[in-house]
Amino acid sequence: MKTLNQILTGTLALLMLAACNNELSNFNTDVAVNVSVEEVSYKPIEQTLITTGSIKPSMEVSIKTEMAGDYFLQTNPKTGERFKMGDEIRNGSLIIKLEDKEYENQTNLEGAELDLEISEMEYQKQQALYEKGGVTLRELVNSEKTMVTARQTHENALIKLEKMKMTAPFAGVITDLPYYSPGVRMETGQQVMSMMDYSIMVMDLSMPENLMGQVRINQLANIMNYALPDDTLKGVISELSPAIDIEARTFKGRIQVENKKNLLKPGMFVKAEIVVDSRDSALVIPKDVILTEGNRKIVFVAEKEAAQKRFIRTGIENNNEVEVLDGLKKEERLIIKGFETLKDRSKVKIVK
Repeated sequence: MKTLNQILTGTLALLMLAACNNELSNFNTDVAVNVSVEEVSYKPIEQTLITTGSIKPSMEVSIKTEMAGDYFLQTNPKTGERFKMGDEIRNGSLIIKLEDKEYENQTNLEGAELDLEISEMEYQKQQALYEKGGVTLRELVNSEKTMVTARQTHENALIKLEKMKMTAPFAGVITDLPYYSPGVRMETGQQVMSMMDYSIMVMDLSMPENLMGQVRINQLANIMNYALPDDTLKGVISELSPAIDIEARTFKGRIQVENKKNLLKPGMFVKAEIVVDSRDSALVIPKDVILTEGNRKIVFVAEKEAAQKRFIRTGIENNNEVEVLDGLKKEERLIIKGFETLKDRSKVKIVK
């Protein structure tokens, strides 16, 4: 049997342990948690869908020779030097000319011009005589037929000679210009130049089926590239396919981007954020400060020296921020650091 002293000693030890636990509990309750805060404010927010892909020019062409002839690269009037890759060129600029005297003689442009001039004069003469009754209608029609034939022969001669000229079909930039010695013989079908217009760029998209109702024509898109960390270009959804790929369960779209400063280069791999919803002014908070309690969202605000738990209802969101529809007010001090272990009415100390 235990002696009275042993019983008293054990009881005293239990009382002392309980007192220590109470002191520790009171200590934990009284210790303020260091937190950082920011005032809740109104600002714009966009909800986006993110996709990636390669961007390409709105117009590009590879030009090949249509006729055989001797190669001569022309002079760029802007620089006074022969055209080269990277040169900006106007629509219709003559870049390369082929020469073939035998072909030019066979075309006989000068003869076609004379025949046209003579036939036009003869037709005018026959028309005047017909009005005075000097020739029959048949003679007038035959004269007109001769003139039409001469005009077509002249046009065909011009078309044939134009095939000896490599001109820019639109305004843009020379992207490829294989080197050939002046006067070297070129055969039909040889590639001599490539050019692009990338003042406007396009990006083809392949988006999941479930986004079809959220993406619309003329929706804005933010275009970014890792090589342009400080520049975000604006684009719009210009085309959408109404059909869904049965196997991939995706649908196609296209973004058009103005690239007037030529920041984007053809072939760049870019990220597109399609703006599916936006607010010009909303209560916006960082997304990572939101905690969950059951199926409800909570945040903490600082009031005097205590943390207050707030249940919130949210709206649109992006990668970093979320709109608050209910539960917070402007200029309240939202706790953005140190909130992870807080409880309602926990003591806090605001630090920078």
